[in-house]
This record gives sequence, C-alpha cells and structure tokens, in this order.
Amino acid sequence: MAEHRKGPLTGVRVVELTTAWAGPYAGQLLAHLGAESIRVESTRRLCVTRTAGPMADRVPGPDRAGYYGEYNQGKRSVQIDLSRPEGAELVKRLVAISDIVIENFAPGVVERWGLGYEDLRRVKPDIIMVSLSGHGRKGPLSHYVSYGPYLVALSGFSTMTGYPGWEQPMHVGMSYPDPNGGWHGAYAALVALWHRKRTGQGQYVDLSQWEAAVALLGDAVVAYSMTGRQPERLANRDPMMCPHGIFRCAPAQDGLPEGLLPEDRWLSIACASDAEWRALCRVIGKPEMAEDPRFATFEARKAHEDEVERAVEEWTATQEPYEATRKLQAAGVAAYPVHSNKDVAEDPHLNARNFFSLKEHPVVGVRKHTGIPWRMSGTPCEVWRAAPTLGQDNEYVFCRLLGLSREELESLQSSGVIS
Repeated sequence: MAEHRKGPLTGVRVVELTTAWAGPYAGQLLAHLGAESIRVESTRRLCVTRTAGPMADRVPGPDRAGYYGEYNQGKRSVQIDLSRPEGAELVKRLVAISDIVIENFAPGVVERWGLGYEDLRRVKPDIIMVSLSGHGRKGPLSHYVSYGPYLVALSGFSTMTGYPGWEQPMHVGMSYPDPNGGWHGAYAALVALWHRKRTGQGQYVDLSQWEAAVALLGDAVVAYSMTGRQPERLANRDPMMCPHGIFRCAPAQDGLPEGLLPEDRWLSIACASDAEWRALCRVIGKPEMAEDPRFATFEARKAHEDEVERAVEEWTATQEPYEATRKLQAAGVAAYPVHSNKDVAEDPHLNARNFFSLKEHPVVGVRKHTGIPWRMSGTPCEVWRAAPTLGQDNEYVFCRLLGLSREELESLQSSGVIS
C-alpha cells in the first residue's frame, strides 16, 4: 500500500499494546500527527471495541465495529499471540525499530509477556514507553481493576453531577477518564520524544488515569482546600453566570433521528455579564426585566434564578433552536442549540471545515468519523486511512519491516503465533 502520511511526526513509529479506549486513543492522536502507529492484536483476546456496537448496518463482526473504527483511524494492525514466547520475540523485534510503545493493560500484564520496560530497553535502549493504568503503577490501589465509569465516580465527577437536593450521585454520561488519559498519554509521549532528541535518552512514563481525571476538577479540589466544603450540585446552572442553562424550544416537525421525540429540542444559553443580560431581555421581548431590581445585577438574578429561567423559557418554547441562536448571537449572547448526533454529523460549520473523516474501509465502505480538530500551517496533518481490519498489515510489518521470508511467515501462521 502506498502511503500518503503527513504531519510533524512523519518517520516516528509507535507500537501499541493497547485495549479499549485510553491507550488506542493515545496512539490515534500520534497517528494523526503523522506517526506510524502499529497496533498489536490477537484473535485469542479481541479488543472489546471490536466486539461492541454500534456495528455497521447492524451486522456484527470484528471489522464492522464503529467504536473500533472511530479510535483506530490511521493505524496499522498486526495479529500476534502475545502469550507465546515467539509472539513476544516478534514484538521485541518490532520495538527495536520503533520509537514509542504505548500500553494500557492492567499492571503486570506486559511484564508477564516479557514486554515490560526493562525487557524492551534491552532491545532498544532509548525506547519511550507510556503505560496508562487506572491508578498508576505504584501505590495502594495500583492492583485494582479499573474502568472509565468507575474512575468517573472515584475522581469526584459523580458527587458534583445532578440537581440540587438529589441524594444519589450521578454518572456523567461518558467515560471521560479514558479519552482524557489518552490525551495525557500522547502529550507525555511527545515530551519524552523531545527529551530524547535533546539528550539521546528514552524514558518510562507511568500515567494514572485517575490522577489525570482529578486534574480536570482542580477548581473543586482548590475550593475544598480553601473552604472545607463540598461543592453543591447545580444541574445546568453556573456559580458565575445567570441565566446559565438548557431551555426547551418549540417541538420539531420532522427530521429527528431515531430515539428522539419532537419535544427534544433545546437551547443552551449563558449570560456572563449584566450587559449580556440586558441584550437577552431585549431579544426575548422583556426589556423591563433588565431594569427590575430583582434581576438588574448578577447577585439579584441568582437570588431569583427560578423566575429568570421561567421568563427565558417562555420565549425559547416558541422558538426553533437555530433561529433562536441566530437572534441571540446577533445580540452578543452566547447561545447554541443542543445537538443530537444527527445534528453534529450534518452541522454546516463542521462540514465546511472538513472536520469529518471520510475514508474507504475495506469491509464497511465509507463511514463518517471524527477527524483532526487542529490545523497546522507548517506541517499539515491528515487521517491517511480508515481503521485497519484485524491483521490487515501482517505482511507489511513482518516481511517488509522485520524481514521475514514468506516461508517464515507461513510457518508462524500455521503454528498460531500469527493469526
């Protein structure tokens, strides 16, 4: 296959011993920057994202999974049975000609395969290895089983999510620690790569997804350290803005995706100043509220927040969300429709910026995936191909990169080391 890889990391090779979301996402970010990211997989232990939905055309199969397709764009895939010593040796040969290794298995797993950092340093002294785990490689909880939703709760998100007065903590709706860990992992790999360029030395990165998630809530940690109080649940409100929330709009007439009702049309509004509040009052046809002492200042509005929100929703309930957005934005008020997945995929702005990736996949054809959210003027990046099928690049990696003969490749395949 001819390559058309672009980006500042062109020439950098990454070996992925990854699973699920966090590790693969870190590898994809590096691939988006131009690195050749090679994901090591096995039919003995398929990645959960190859077996989880949504499946293309609702037909199951390891090469039809949308989740895998989304977070493995621009990569290569090889199949190696890592439980076999011969498989581990193949990985070591690949590491010897690579720059970065990313892994996110439970602590101790890669060491049992003979692929820990000390093992890999012996074949590539300046290798950079990034280990993403739930709690880090050391510490009292380092051996605990970890999943993203559980880290959401452990990090403090759940106690802050919900409506005032609710007793039960709420999950936030997605596993933020996974992609957040991936971002931190890619960032650490880049910094380590820069350090190696300056000093010639590789290094090991021990990344705790729990710590990375807690870092997102630094303001809550600081608030507790200053006051000793737990922040209250605010639902959609904000302690520094009023109004700030999600407001119901007029029901849709048609065009809703499966799973949404006509009344599922909403508008997000945030007023950060008294001037924005006055502009909002003019747009909704209630300029007198801007001068009313109960609402004229931020402190007064917070004291009468229920009344403020009722007045705003009286207007939004008569509005189509995109038209309401146009009116409010024209007045200088931050307002946006609450998008469904369909709205996001069809959004004119995102499509005008060519954000979405439309690459031909050998099994499912062209499907829309998210693309690269940054634009670099000097070193343009691109999604150079769709996510790979399972073992799609066996011949390229084993024969072209590692120099195996056709007979050696067939022997490893027949013995099950390569599947």
